[in-house]
Amino acid sequence: MKKYLILVATAALSTAWAGLCSAQSDAPYTEGTVWNVTMVKTKYGMTDDYLKGLAKTFKGTLDEAKKQNLIIDYKILLGDSAMPHDFDILLMVESKNMAAFDGAREKFDPIAKKIEGSEDQQRQTAIKRVDIREILGSKLMREITLK
Repeated sequence: MKKYLILVATAALSTAWAGLCSAQSDAPYTEGTVWNVTMVKTKYGMTDDYLKGLAKTFKGTLDEAKKQNLIIDYKILLGDSAMPHDFDILLMVESKNMAAFDGAREKFDPIAKKIEGSEDQQRQTAIKRVDIREILGSKLMREITLK
């Protein structure tokens, strides 16, 4: 009788496990990394000034974050605005998954302090940027691969 119960339990567990393993999403894609995309519109004639500032702060911060495996990569895309109220720069930061954003402030604040200086210095930099650019919006987007 014990052998029979063990056999039935094993068969039931195997069937359940096989069902779980073979269950797949009907989505026409597989999920990949997560991108934080920020759309920036620089004020007329200020694009180079803005990019020089990014070379110090954005690049420095994200290079360090990359060394610490907090992000996978980052990109900056530059192009012409399609309309008067359109962005001309995309700032893109790639993370492994959504969980990478858990505790982000504790991870990134020390890097910002190292690269950009004290909170007051960071605030002054942010205030100066208001004069040369406008953030039109940010999006968190997942990269997908079509099946």
